[in-house]
Amino acid sequence: MPARLDHTIVHVNDRFAGARFLADLLGGPQPKENGPFAALTLDGGVTLDYLDQRQGPHPSQHLAFLVSEDEFDDIYAKIVARQIPHWADPTQQTAGETYRLFGGRGVYVEDPDGHLLEFLTYVVE
Repeated sequence: MPARLDHTIVHVNDRFAGARFLADLLGGPQPKENGPFAALTLDGGVTLDYLDQRQGPHPSQHLAFLVSEDEFDDIYAKIVARQIPHWADPTQQTAGETYRLFGGRGVYVEDPDGHLLEFLTYVVE
C-alpha cells in the first residue's frame, strides 16, 4: 500500500505534559510547538500532534510503539524507577508485570490523560 502514516492527533488536557511524558520514556527529543499542537516526531517521520481538548472528556486512545530489546530495557527501567503503574495486558488486570508474546516482550502504561501506551518488542521469524 503506497500510503504512509504522517501524523495523528492525540487529544489531551495538557498538550506538553502528555507529549513530554512519552518523550521522556522513549529518551528522544522533546516535543515542539507547532501551532495549537505539541508535536512529537518519532522515527520514520510520524508525528504525534498533542492537542488540548477544551470541551468535554477526550476518548482514551491506545498507542503502541515497537522498540528494540535494549530500548525496551531502558523504557522499563524508567517505568520501574518512576513507580509508574504498568500492566502486562490491555485490560490492566496483571499489574506490575510485562508480557511475552511472539518471541518478544511488552508492557502497558497510562499517560497523564489516561491514554494506554504499549511498548513492545518481537522477533520476526
